[in-house]
Formats: sequence, C-alpha cells, structure tokens
Amino acid sequence: MAGVLIGLALLAFWLFSLFDVVTTPEDEVRNVPKPLWILIVVLIPLLGGLVWMARGRPRAPRAAWPVPPGPGVPKGPDDDPDFLRDLDRRMRGDDVS
Repeated sequence: MAGVLIGLALLAFWLFSLFDVVTTPEDEVRNVPKPLWILIVVLIPLLGGLVWMARGRPRAPRAAWPVPPGPGVPKGPDDDPDFLRDLDRRMRGDDVS
C-alpha cells in the first residue's frame, strides 16, 4: 500500500513538472531552451522535475519590503527640524552655553 502511494505521488509530481514546463512561456524559461527542458523532464522523471523546479522555472518578481513610517524609524539629521533649528542658531552665533 505504501508503495502505491509513493508511486502515485511520484507520478503526480512528474505530471505537474511536465505540465509546468509545457505551459511556461518560452521567454521566461531559464538556463536551457524549453524543448530541452521537456526532454529532461520526460526522460529523467524525478530528477528532471527537481532540476526544473530549482533551475528552470521563471523566478517570481520580488517586491521590496515596505517600511512603514512611524516613531521607531530613525531620521537623518537633515530631516530633523529641531536639529536644523539648533544648527542655524549655532551658525548665527546665538549659542547660549
């Protein structure tokens, strides 16, 4: 029974890999031309599918992490109005120390 389940899982993975190669647009395939990927996945079912998943599939576009504004975000000195006011006062010679 376990052998049948493993066999079905391998068959499902192989079919998924083959379908993924066939439906991926030609210009998004990486490293090797698309017809060669199809041959690799068909002739070497498990290893070919794993290599396709790791090296052939198109990469998903990555978005930058959004940085929410808030009190915990440090400011540069040129963005701090208090610092600029103090700097202006010191430059004019109004420094009272």
